[in-house]
Amino acid sequence: MIDLSRLPADRPYAVLGLGRSGRATVEALRAAKLPVWAWDDNKETREPLRRDGWPIANLDDRDLREARCLVMSPGIPHTYPVPHPVARRAREAGCAIAGDGELFARVHPEARCIGITGTNGKSTTTALIGHVLQAAGRPCAVGGNLGTPILALEPLPADGLYVLEMSSYQLELTPSLVFVVAVLLNVTPDHLDRHGGMNGYVAAKRQVFRGQPEQATAVVGIDDAHCQEIADEIAAAGQRRLVPVSVRKPVPGGVYVEGGTLVDALGDGPPVPVLEMHEAPALPGLHNAQNAAAAYAATRVLGVDAAAIVDAIRSFPGLPHRQQLVAVIDGVAFVNDSKATNADAAAKALACYDTVFWIAGGRPKEGGLQGLEPFFSRIRHAFLIGEAAEGFAHTLDGVVPTTLCGTLDRAVAAAAEAAAVVAAGARGMRPVVLLSPACASFDQFANFEARGDAFRALVEGLRP
Repeated sequence: MIDLSRLPADRPYAVLGLGRSGRATVEALRAAKLPVWAWDDNKETREPLRRDGWPIANLDDRDLREARCLVMSPGIPHTYPVPHPVARRAREAGCAIAGDGELFARVHPEARCIGITGTNGKSTTTALIGHVLQAAGRPCAVGGNLGTPILALEPLPADGLYVLEMSSYQLELTPSLVFVVAVLLNVTPDHLDRHGGMNGYVAAKRQVFRGQPEQATAVVGIDDAHCQEIADEIAAAGQRRLVPVSVRKPVPGGVYVEGGTLVDALGDGPPVPVLEMHEAPALPGLHNAQNAAAAYAATRVLGVDAAAIVDAIRSFPGLPHRQQLVAVIDGVAFVNDSKATNADAAAKALACYDTVFWIAGGRPKEGGLQGLEPFFSRIRHAFLIGEAAEGFAHTLDGVVPTTLCGTLDRAVAAAAEAAAVVAAGARGMRPVVLLSPACASFDQFANFEARGDAFRALVEGLRP
């Protein structure tokens, strides 16, 4: 747990939202003997904590002028589309709004942090960077938006590195957090309602580079127009080192993938091929090649030996819910890609397989299935679930056969049956039942992890 005892203790810290990061925040504040007002709008969440002696306080009834700051869980809107009433009252009262990462930055401004963001791939890249550093014997802690909340991480020695996945929500609430290496993978439309449109979303992602000193490094994937523009601006400013990353073209001074080969062009000499990507089975597809290139760049500039990085990339086990192979049953592969909560992420998975029985749907994102058209020919049949099912069926009508299943259990059963017929009749062909929903999970599941866990359990139930 991060020690927050250096924070001022004269006024209470109001904490709104008692999910994973909110609970870690309250625990860290209480451990530092700081006054806390803790609140969650969900009675089922807060009442067990109240019974356990937590300082539960209805923030609707508190004078927020008396609070040191309001620490909000990142999932709660503080601006768009409509600010939470407590956030609105905090602004009216002149009470600063912060995230858990801001508290960390205020008490440990000397901490060496690597920040990873992007619309897609940030969790895999964060975990991969941590895997490389651990394999190289460098002290590090991995968390943030991925897994362990920032304030629940173990303190590190002075030479340690905090590897932090940062969502756009978190970046907006951490103005003091500065990264020695900041990684921006890609930017495609997502969470537009929370940022007031695409410009606001891009602006939030840019915050990963905020305040970087001259000795810091910006690693930027330049394969989309937004990130290319940001990279050009960083290069023109000349205030920090820029390392471009691409899976589309060679990039002088950067790291790129060409013909399935990871190439190091960081030095003054000629580019050096360092890894054939097929040697990293947990990182299939161009999107994972971008993740590997970014992780290589980030750890290489930190002084990790190139051979050690490559060995760690080869041994990386992958992450749950990101193109995770759950099982192969009677010639049918079942792949859990529940983390694909938008069309761009689903496209990454669809591009990796030729015979797909696709489970898609949930709570739709803006744009629906836009951009997936080039991959429709890979889909043998789509099994649609959740709130998006009828809309997706309309989009796919006449192009991809569809079945409205409604729920995940029905979709898994139907997809498995259809895929088994193909597997039995076509030697050498491995059909894939792919859960890559292109939707949020909140219509039927608490989060994408719960959806992926349900898929895995259903697949295990198919075994003879």
